[in-house]
Amino acid sequence: MSDREQKLFTDFAPITTEEWEAKINADLKGKDYERALVWKTYEGFNVRPYYRQENLTGKEYLETLPGEFPFVRGNNITNNDWFIRQNIFVNNFEEANKKALDILGKGITSIGFLFSQCGAVTKENIAVLLKDICLEAAEINFVCPCDDCGCAEVFAAYVSEGKWDNDKVVASVSSDPIGTFTLKGKMDASDIAKLKDSVEAAKVVKNFRTVAVHGKFFANSGSSIVQELAFSLAQGAEYLTQLTEAGLSINDAAKAIKFNMGISNNYFMEIAKLRAGRLLWSKIVEVYEPECKCSAKMVVHSETNRYNKTIYDPYVNMLRTQTEAMSATLGGAHSVTVLPFNAIYEETTEFSERIARNQQILLKEESHFDKIADPSAGSYYIEELTQSITEKAWELFLAVQDKGGFVAAFKEGFVQADIKKMAAERDKKIAQRRENLLGTNQFPNFTEEMKADFDGSLFEAVDLTEEGAEVETLKPYRGAQPFEALRYTTDMYSRKNKRPVAFMLTMGNLTFRKARAQFACNFFAVAGFTVIDNNGFATVEEGVAAAQKAGADIIVLCSSDDEYAELAPAVAKQLNEEIFVVAGAPACANDLKAKGITNFIHVKSNILEELKGYQDKLGI
Repeated sequence: MSDREQKLFTDFAPITTEEWEAKINADLKGKDYERALVWKTYEGFNVRPYYRQENLTGKEYLETLPGEFPFVRGNNITNNDWFIRQNIFVNNFEEANKKALDILGKGITSIGFLFSQCGAVTKENIAVLLKDICLEAAEINFVCPCDDCGCAEVFAAYVSEGKWDNDKVVASVSSDPIGTFTLKGKMDASDIAKLKDSVEAAKVVKNFRTVAVHGKFFANSGSSIVQELAFSLAQGAEYLTQLTEAGLSINDAAKAIKFNMGISNNYFMEIAKLRAGRLLWSKIVEVYEPECKCSAKMVVHSETNRYNKTIYDPYVNMLRTQTEAMSATLGGAHSVTVLPFNAIYEETTEFSERIARNQQILLKEESHFDKIADPSAGSYYIEELTQSITEKAWELFLAVQDKGGFVAAFKEGFVQADIKKMAAERDKKIAQRRENLLGTNQFPNFTEEMKADFDGSLFEAVDLTEEGAEVETLKPYRGAQPFEALRYTTDMYSRKNKRPVAFMLTMGNLTFRKARAQFACNFFAVAGFTVIDNNGFATVEEGVAAAQKAGADIIVLCSSDDEYAELAPAVAKQLNEEIFVVAGAPACANDLKAKGITNFIHVKSNILEELKGYQDKLGI
């Protein structure tokens, strides 16, 4: 072991890819390789079951170091540090300042001040809001409900008149008239001119970004990762073009832009998204011939998506946001906001905000994710994903450019149609449980009952379309909403009526009846029905009697395909008003249907539509 140059494993002959493939095909025993092992992604490319050294061939950016153009390996040279951000709603400037000072002592290094109304930001208000906050120690971000709040000018003046080293102040304003256009459908022709004024006013603060691109709007409307990235880059390019045509230098324009991206639950893909984004953005900015390639750095604030968050079993949201925060930090995000687990359905609490902060602090202080520049470097899988996302996002970006740029493509309806198509595909897979939302469409908490009163808007898409809108708008929503509305309907019904009961009539083959009973219990519990499982019955009469004694509204026969031909008709004859369901898709299904047995549940069922149907039958 004293020989440091000694190579390990020299006794083992290298294995070629062909040999691995032969071994895999042998183990598959005739199964189709592509169907069994290849993942067909929403992003438009396939993911193989494994990757090797040879897959790194041809990736030129691997020869660069972290902090070097094209910045795939991160913007930082020696570390992977990021800002831990928490948002504060500003209804009262003094109270917001008090809360900011409190959380800055609890690990937060970035604050997002979310203003409730336009025109509220003045020099005096800013002074109250930022009182005693060290601007050199924490990033400050202003989020206004409009794109003409004057935050940039006011903050720049405040910093310039203060005691701060302007080069050490890091801040941003979320002015995004194009993003507002995608949500509201209207855009003023003077908006870009106002942006230009803001950029010029903010130049006195070196690290002050005043133009925002909100990729999270696409992500929360059901887009794929490739769509979110491509449309964000197209929007960024639109800003570059319009700002430079308005008279700004490319250096000033590029350094003014900050990307606000969502984070999905697709762990490795999200890491690769940020790496691919930096590569593509650097190449886009390069075309404009900046004086310094440092202008081509893509600065990204990542926020956990609302799309996959749920109101039922809400603590599961913590698990979702933890892996999401991990992928954003490993991917090299500039700053990260972890939304508290209850943010989608109620005002956040001290507890939920504390947990959200600590989720990132854990990644820094215990996992040391901030210590290593480009922690994903050299992973065959992530490097391949980075390349694949780069190619697909660039292809879609060019399609947008061919239509005249982002605004023109949006006015034509191209962007909306592309996202709606993807959202519909995702909705279908959620309804069929091919995309899981744990605790909502799969493995729900059987005993959970919603006590809170919600209005219907919680289960609907957010529609901010203004009167006289020029275009169809994006409408952010959550994938869980149809299932939550389904279960909430049952919960509301059960406040005044008996909760529906689904009874598992288990008979015959032990393996099949247990597996199908578990499947059926999960199936009906998704709608908030009470489910009763059983160990098994010796006779049909015994099972039906037990079900009727339990007050079953739905009786689910759980057995093997071979036994259904005899058992199902026998059970059907014993029933009164109960709904009869067979768990599975047996070969004898058509024969059973001919005998009046029409309800079957199985893995290919559209569970959402099926459960709505059972609610209708029960008068819910």
